[in-house]
Amino acid sequence: MTARIVPGTANRPLAGGVGAALGTEVVPCEVTRFPDGELRPIVGDVRGEDVYVVQPTGPAVNEHLVELLLLLDACRRGGAGRVTAVVPYFGYARQDRRGQAGEAVGGRVMADVLATAGAQRLIVVDPHTAALEAMCGVPAEMLTAVPVLAEALTAMAIPDEAILVAPDLGAVKLAEHYAALLHRPVAVVRKTRLTGTAVQADEIIGTVEGRPAVIVDDMISTGGTIEAAIRVLLAHGATPDIVVAATHGLLVADAADRLGCLPIRRLIVTDTVMPIPAPDLSVQVRPVATLLAEAIGRAHQNKPLDDLMMRT
Repeated sequence: MTARIVPGTANRPLAGGVGAALGTEVVPCEVTRFPDGELRPIVGDVRGEDVYVVQPTGPAVNEHLVELLLLLDACRRGGAGRVTAVVPYFGYARQDRRGQAGEAVGGRVMADVLATAGAQRLIVVDPHTAALEAMCGVPAEMLTAVPVLAEALTAMAIPDEAILVAPDLGAVKLAEHYAALLHRPVAVVRKTRLTGTAVQADEIIGTVEGRPAVIVDDMISTGGTIEAAIRVLLAHGATPDIVVAATHGLLVADAADRLGCLPIRRLIVTDTVMPIPAPDLSVQVRPVATLLAEAIGRAHQNKPLDDLMMRT
């Protein structure tokens, strides 16, 4: 079997970059629509091949998810020898448990339908919850872009006195990974989510007074968590020269405007999702094609991916 890359429309440049890094052309893939909006993907010849469908499920999440399911099914029915879903940003991962009666566990549902559609394995980058692996009925390889972003921070020559900040308790492990690479201390913000867009933070664990801060997270959606973290950092005496690094820069709703009003010197994200225009922010986008290509190359040869994986 040969490793073949099938590109979805959610991020064709990323899929092309993965193919280039692997030294292979992507499989021809056309996605058309019926007049009522139904998607109709047509995939080139993949019979007997080891196929990797590259399709993040970022905004518009549901549209890209349905396309991914149809692409997986097309590959399976086209006789692919093995089918892997490469989902750099995995939508619905935040819904990993029920917060109240009547809710669904969206992450588990998405994992189930991917397997039903034909995925025999899943590759993701910095999912919002490490529980995703346990929710999947197929093997899930959870890569991390922390070394990619840490390299960008090193190139910025952040000051020795800078402190890494986890904007909530869920980001502590991520911050500790950065700390191990950058040799900086960690502070943690305690937050309370009020609504889908509003967050309250009043407490910080760690000494930030007089220090520049580097906030690290797995994703930025509406920017509410980052905004709350910055306000509590400033209230506790951090210098107004803040860097933010996050794997997935969704920047939905008014996130770009919200963050543009804050003293953010640089926002560093990866290209797991297509970049959102943010004219008021100094945004640096780091590619993850090499990371994905390395993981796919090893997976194709049935080699371990341990040093590429996120820390849990």
